[in-house]
Amino acid sequence: MRLAMLVSIALLANASGVQAACCYFSAKNADILQPAQKAFITWDPQERLETFTVQPKFEGNALDFGMVIPTPSQPKLDPMPRDFFKHLAVYMIMKKREKPNSKLLPIETDLSMKAAWSNFAIPNSDPRTGFRFRDTPTKPAVVVLETGVVGSLEYKIIEATRAADLFTWLKDNKYSYSGDEATLNHYIQKKWLFTVMKIDTMQMKRNKDGTFAGEVTPTRFKFTTDKLVYPLKITQISVREKTEALFYVQAPFKVDLSGDMTYQYQWVPMLTAASGCTPGGLPGKGGDWLAAYKQHISALLARADMLDFKFVANQRPTPNKRGHIPTTMEWARKLSKDDIAVLAGKAPYSEKVPNVDEGFTQADLKDPQRAEAIFKVIRGRLAKCEKERPFGYLVREAPAADVKDLQQLTGHLAEGSFITKFRKIFARDEMNDDLAIVPARYYGAEDSSEYEELLPVSPP
Repeated sequence: MRLAMLVSIALLANASGVQAACCYFSAKNADILQPAQKAFITWDPQERLETFTVQPKFEGNALDFGMVIPTPSQPKLDPMPRDFFKHLAVYMIMKKREKPNSKLLPIETDLSMKAAWSNFAIPNSDPRTGFRFRDTPTKPAVVVLETGVVGSLEYKIIEATRAADLFTWLKDNKYSYSGDEATLNHYIQKKWLFTVMKIDTMQMKRNKDGTFAGEVTPTRFKFTTDKLVYPLKITQISVREKTEALFYVQAPFKVDLSGDMTYQYQWVPMLTAASGCTPGGLPGKGGDWLAAYKQHISALLARADMLDFKFVANQRPTPNKRGHIPTTMEWARKLSKDDIAVLAGKAPYSEKVPNVDEGFTQADLKDPQRAEAIFKVIRGRLAKCEKERPFGYLVREAPAADVKDLQQLTGHLAEGSFITKFRKIFARDEMNDDLAIVPARYYGAEDSSEYEELLPVSPP
């Protein structure tokens, strides 16, 4: 079953800048800007069950405003940890390989290879988003199905059968909708429902100029659906040029975007560049994917060249002549038992590189005979490490408090599931329809390659 997911945005007229995935409405003559958004999506095709967690960021001068999210069926709403996306970012900090390095040995015998590990990876910019009434002439076309509170947010779930009536309802309830009826009708015709949430900015940070800035507490929407669909079309009405979205998708398989939005334009060249210069071969089944996709690589690169998609090591991709920016994959892994154990502190967050100089100091080297004996011990330790871990240790760093807080992800990440993290900056003309998120499968081959380790671009 093909995947896709939802989120919608509708900002006020005259709002500017980069926006993303959630409808904002506010009073007349008040501006609300959504500069960025992150989304954590889970999908269970067997149960036809989807969850969607979003934490929009906002800026503006409205004292209160609303947020509207459409879903294919009536959702169940639950609050999520406020720093949920920070925990995800810490959990997915990229690993790098390191070998033990002696600070005491003469430099010519230092077996460290740390300087060789330059990487092609795009850097993580964030290391640390009643009854059903059917339309009849004698009954209202807008029905409030449910009201409640999730966290500190009041919400209403509404059903509409005519765009004009929904448009009027929004205005009557003090939501200034900047879009047109046709966009609302796009979702009404698909029989989607709308969740409306009230936001009180007085609880948020106030700037010196009187405007407010902050992030809404993450909320999880859980609902049934035949397929995932991300309502990109409604986002279009509030975007002047582009909007950025960061997706974390947890599913039984690795996912990708379809057509020219695929991250393969980035991923295949990264793997190709690292081939032959990665000790032990490409990690995470990267070699398997290149072998399965080998006969199609030339066509992929030719298409990327036609689209004027270019990638430079350690730099974010730039727009082509049409203003389109290719999708980039930032992390991918099928979660193991040990990966889940990290959340509870029962497995290490990072491997530890042995200190081969342990027990010795520079002062111990003053006696030549003693120094030679010490060097022999250190060389022995280095040789042991080289034998046990010839390709080095996988390490990453994060504050101890942040690692401890990963326990708040318990129950949200599932052993055996695949998480794919990718970023897409959408140009306005790429939002003419809703977005399909699809299994990472091409020409009969499944891309199950993982990406949690920085890749080198030149041999050591």
